[in-house]
Amino acid sequence: MYMVVLGGILLLLKAFEVSFVDKLPWWGALLPLGLAILWWAWADATGWTKRREIDKMDQRKKERRARNMESLGVGPKKRK
Repeated sequence: MYMVVLGGILLLLKAFEVSFVDKLPWWGALLPLGLAILWWAWADATGWTKRREIDKMDQRKKERRARNMESLGVGPKKRK
């Protein structure tokens, strides 16, 4: 997401010919957007984003189960 924001800012600065960005070539101003596209393609192709989503869902499931067990008054079994 940071690369998209940076690319948008550089693109606007280049279009309005502001500061040092005016001296950059167009491909230099658009480079962060290209890198963001490559990152998203890699993350989707390797399944990295899906694994993170599943991990978050599993964590929420564990927390919800712990809350429900606590509200029922059933805690973890204690060893004698």
